[in-house]
Amino acid sequence: MDIAPPTPDPTQAAVKLDRYRIRYAFFGAAALVAGIWLVWLGGHLLGWRMDDLGVVPRTLGGLVGVVFAPLAHASFEHLVSNTFPLAVLATLTLYAYPLASRAAIPWIWLAAGLGVWLLARSSVHVGISGITHGLMFFLFLMGLFRRDRLGIVISMLVFFFYGGMLLTVLPREQHVSFEYHLAGAIAGMVAAIALFRLDPKPARKRYDWEDEDLEPVPDEQFEMPRPHDVPVLWNRPQQPPGAVVITFPRREPPPPAD
Repeated sequence: MDIAPPTPDPTQAAVKLDRYRIRYAFFGAAALVAGIWLVWLGGHLLGWRMDDLGVVPRTLGGLVGVVFAPLAHASFEHLVSNTFPLAVLATLTLYAYPLASRAAIPWIWLAAGLGVWLLARSSVHVGISGITHGLMFFLFLMGLFRRDRLGIVISMLVFFFYGGMLLTVLPREQHVSFEYHLAGAIAGMVAAIALFRLDPKPARKRYDWEDEDLEPVPDEQFEMPRPHDVPVLWNRPQQPPGAVVITFPRREPPPPAD
């Protein structure tokens, strides 16, 4: 299903198209959020160990986590802390870049997991925060590369709200997988570099005055006159015949007071 780019004029067709893009982004992000909640609730009710779905670096069984680790969370607080950033960033990604997101989201998902499996500490890594980091870096760089109005606005928004993710790619807390954050951020940057031309840019609104055929203005019109062409105001020119000059009597200053 192809999704056309937004148009510059708020016509009825443009409004209908924009509403379709919003629904596409909203329901796509809602499905992703619902997926992680269903996995956590199912594991909680059935007594599953979330560690079984995590990435265990450099082990054969740990490769399962490359696919399933973003759906697993260590605790309810961990799940809640990742829900809102995922919903916001996924919605913005699907709305602004519907074509690029089809390749970017799977790439970030798998590349982040593989990066953790190859290079992370020997532990169990779970959570979707690596994907949210990838989406944040993806959206930020897409705005810088594309330089269209929508991309720049989204880039500024995600940096304003989630710019703190720049620091969480560094080791800060012992029980936080900064490796997942770093791998997701790198995957998001690679996706932005590779896919920023995939979605067509919104058409620029063209005004009527841009289509007018204006005659070129000669450069001489903007040049200042030469000094000898400027009339001297205090030199009275010769009066034409029949001209009458009215002179005003000179007013004498009042006598000084005694």
